[in-house]
Amino acid sequence: MHYSEHIRFVFLGFLLVASALNLFTKHKNISKPLLLPLITAYYVASVQEINWILVAALAASWFGDVLLMLETNAWFTAGGISFMLSHFLFIAVYVARVDFLFVNWLAIIPAAIVYFTVSAVIIRLVKPTTPKMMVVPMYIYLLANSSMNIFALMQLLSNPCFGSVVAYIGAVLFFVSDCTLFVVRYYKNGYFKSFFLCMLTYILGELFIVQGIIMMS
Repeated sequence: MHYSEHIRFVFLGFLLVASALNLFTKHKNISKPLLLPLITAYYVASVQEINWILVAALAASWFGDVLLMLETNAWFTAGGISFMLSHFLFIAVYVARVDFLFVNWLAIIPAAIVYFTVSAVIIRLVKPTTPKMMVVPMYIYLLANSSMNIFALMQLLSNPCFGSVVAYIGAVLFFVSDCTLFVVRYYKNGYFKSFFLCMLTYILGELFIVQGIIMMS
């Protein structure tokens, strides 16, 4: 793969435009399906050796994006399954860079408790106004996202560098995005109804994960 500094910034520019359209205009259904392909194109143009597991993770996220554009709970569940697959694929990317001998479990275990607790709090918050059949799958999904974050933290602790820091920030933003999505979609008793924060943290999360992997390549 021929590396081109200029082409990757062209894709990054297109991503900025698509993100602005998604966040600040009514053309969300047009711009949303473009986000992950542009992030993928940016990644492919930025590396000489492509990690196809990462590309598969981005593709699974793209399918999730498209499925979540459909409003029914059935399509929401299908989108969640696709995103769960993307989390497992991201974990596979991180594991390749984790040296478990250098993982500080005194940091990992408390972090895992925090992630799982936040997930439980979010589910408890939305449970009264969420269809019963959705509650358990949503909790399982947040646990999958939490696990992805924990492995991103393991990658950071065993391979401390700027790239692993950026990738971990991306994972945290992805977690914030999913928690926000559940609250916006299912919590009926509050005023927090804007998808802006959800999409902003999602776009930045995916991009930061990719950028971190690029920096560690």
